[in-house]
Amino acid sequence: MTGSVNQFGDVQPIGGVNEKVEGFYSVCKRRGLTGSQGVIIPKLNSTNLMLRNEILEAVEQGMFHIWAVSSIKEGMEVLTGVPGGERTSAGVYEKQSVFGMVQERITAMVNKMKKIEGEQ
Repeated sequence: MTGSVNQFGDVQPIGGVNEKVEGFYSVCKRRGLTGSQGVIIPKLNSTNLMLRNEILEAVEQGMFHIWAVSSIKEGMEVLTGVPGGERTSAGVYEKQSVFGMVQERITAMVNKMKKIEGEQ
């Protein structure tokens, strides 16, 4: 994965997308394609892809993947296999989501800090 994300979590387009995909594919091919390797690219760059036939065939065969995402949430879902999560009406994220797990961990850390501060 390469590129940047704006303050709203939107994945921004990158330069040299073809060269970056082809370069990583070459590394994976040398090490042996397993079917689990791939790249995450900005969705805005997907119309710019002009890859060699060898790479297209590997993608069609499921030996290499190209995931096009438009947000950090989508990227986290690709990387973890867990839904990113939506806020409930109470302002918290769904518990079994990436954002829910992060929110739960931060809350636990804050509570621990409050406890430590209270002991002093």
